[in-house]
Amino acid sequence: MEFVLIALAILAVALIAGVGLLVSKGRRTTRLDDAAAAGTTLTRPRPPQPAPTAPSTTRPTTPTVDQPDAVQPDSPAVELPPAQPEPGLTFETPPPSAGRLVRLRSRLARSQSSLGRGLLTVLAREKLTEDDWEEIEETLLAADVGIAATTQIVDRLRTQSMVLATASGAELRELLVRELTAVLGPDLDRTLGTQRHDGLPGVVLVVGVNGAGKTTTVGKIARVLVGDGKSVLLGAADTFRAAAADQLETWGERVGVLTVRGREGGDPASVAFEAVRTGVEGEVDAVLVDTAGRLHTKSGLMDELGKIKRVVEKQAPVTEVLLVLDATTGQNGVVQARVFTEAVTVTGIVLTKLDGTAKGGIVVSVQRELGIPVKLIGLGEGPDDLAPFEPRAFAEGLVGGED
Repeated sequence: MEFVLIALAILAVALIAGVGLLVSKGRRTTRLDDAAAAGTTLTRPRPPQPAPTAPSTTRPTTPTVDQPDAVQPDSPAVELPPAQPEPGLTFETPPPSAGRLVRLRSRLARSQSSLGRGLLTVLAREKLTEDDWEEIEETLLAADVGIAATTQIVDRLRTQSMVLATASGAELRELLVRELTAVLGPDLDRTLGTQRHDGLPGVVLVVGVNGAGKTTTVGKIARVLVGDGKSVLLGAADTFRAAAADQLETWGERVGVLTVRGREGGDPASVAFEAVRTGVEGEVDAVLVDTAGRLHTKSGLMDELGKIKRVVEKQAPVTEVLLVLDATTGQNGVVQARVFTEAVTVTGIVLTKLDGTAKGGIVVSVQRELGIPVKLIGLGEGPDDLAPFEPRAFAEGLVGGED
């Protein structure tokens, strides 16, 4: 009787193992822990061709972390199976970031109607009166340039009023482009901190309020880096918004980038920790961590950002903190930015939705009031419509008149 029971037990184990093998064969996500409902997962992109061998990744036991920022290991070390190739699937090859803003300059057409064209119309008048100068000020302020920058531009143009009276259309345009470029901070360092250093990857935290477009921005940044030849890993630390991790995973799969994600409602600091650790072990160039959107008026959520940064830095230093701002919010975006800079040290701004009815002058006011450079701008909904910010090209786009 004992032999029969043993035989039945062996048969049941074999049956369960066979079913599990069939289910996991086509699964996109490999669990890093045994408790599927509570663990972190690593999403592997499916390569276009079968590889003869694939390097395995092991997860050593998480080192002890001091309270209050402790991150508990999900499970003992396990070996990840190689990714399953899917015939006919090819990764997208994004274009390099160089020259993107020049190519996308026409997207600023709506912004230029309220700024560039308005200024050119007034400045082209034969003799400028006080009413004309007030109109110039109003045009700049309406475009969210800000009071300080508006004063600077008007003062500089006033000193050249005699030149303006005799300038041709092309000369006038060049003069205005030069003045706008000067207030856009051409000397600011806009380099993204995505380079490897001391054997560790660059770690980028992406923060911002709900609805600013953080997850989409992270996916687009990944495309920018892949287009520039860098290896990237994504961390889906937005565990509170439904489908945020799925959205980020889709962005990664398009260009062959790994995504580390956790269960919905889980600890975002734990996911960020695992993402950076996986990036360190995989020797990638950059790890991009998407964080949950939060209201800048909620102090508890803002404090959590600080925790995420402290936890991540137990694996590798955070080399970039990008704040995503919706350009259509205008001066309210500056208020949001001030609160975020109190929670974490923001090193760069990403302005999204500058292609619609957004006022391009917000770039000037954000930089002048916060002292933080705008490093990337979004000029459309396409996957490659995120461009490194270039002051001269941006000023030319605002003024318009030439390609």
